Amino acid sequence: MSEQKPATLRIGVDVGGTKIEAALIDELGRVLRTERIPARHGEEAVIDDIVAVAGQVCDGDFNRVASVGIGTPGQVDYVSGHVDNIVNLGVTSLDMGPLVEQRTGVPAHVENDVNAAALGAAVVLGGGTSLPGVVAFLNFGTGLAAGLVQDGVLMHGASGAAGEVGHIPVEPHRFKCPCGQYGCLETVCSGASVARLWPSANPAMPDLIRRAKKREAKAVDVLDMVVRAIGDTIQIVAQSMDPSVIILGGGMAKTGDPLVEVITAELRRRESQCRFLASLDLPSRLRLAPLNQPVGAIGAAVAA
Repeated sequence: MSEQKPATLRIGVDVGGTKIEAALIDELGRVLRTERIPARHGEEAVIDDIVAVAGQVCDGDFNRVASVGIGTPGQVDYVSGHVDNIVNLGVTSLDMGPLVEQRTGVPAHVENDVNAAALGAAVVLGGGTSLPGVVAFLNFGTGLAAGLVQDGVLMHGASGAAGEVGHIPVEPHRFKCPCGQYGCLETVCSGASVARLWPSANPAMPDLIRRAKKREAKAVDVLDMVVRAIGDTIQIVAQSMDPSVIILGGGMAKTGDPLVEVITAELRRRESQCRFLASLDLPSRLRLAPLNQPVGAIGAAVAA
């Protein structure tokens, strides 16, 4: 009787507010198959959907799978796999990791969705293995947060709050933040805040940049506010962690090169006034997150 070969495939699942996506990854980090399904509300539905989409990518044969990794919004305890407050999916408290493990029979690991995307982007940009050194992933989505990776390992910090730069209260307009503070960077340069500051288009950022280039006064003022806050965010991450690569991700990063151009112009403006900043050459470290790869699911798989 021949020995059963050890399972080498990994599954990563990216839980979003509107969709849940899974990717099947081989031992070389290659994506073999992806599937996505609409997200549903409620604790039971979320677990059902994670298990269902994971089953789709492995044709229901979890014996071939070594681990299931999950990237999710909410407050994640990456050690226990417990998740609180996935607001967009109506989840208050959920033992996500243990329940998925129970249903699939495969070890499951849960990460914050930004952390998962950070690791996934570092792996994709590294050609299958994570970029070396410290990599920062700035997620300009509904909120603003950073994922930090060092030599392929996620950095969580003592309480799991590493990278929560969006709630540093240094923005001078002092807008009220849902977290209770005033002046959080997230109140100006997250995707949701840009949509609030520039409600005339959806998505807001491409239109804002386009109108500012036409020298429309209101657009110039709003873009200046947003880009200064992005510059502050980049400086905080760069000067505290000194990453070799700073990846721009989240919905706002889909703006593409025009976003990189306005950020680069802001960083160059700052460099012109400060030799120290000029020596860091931050614009050379900027990269856009890959748009053609499921980086959240890939990162979740690699982290598991």
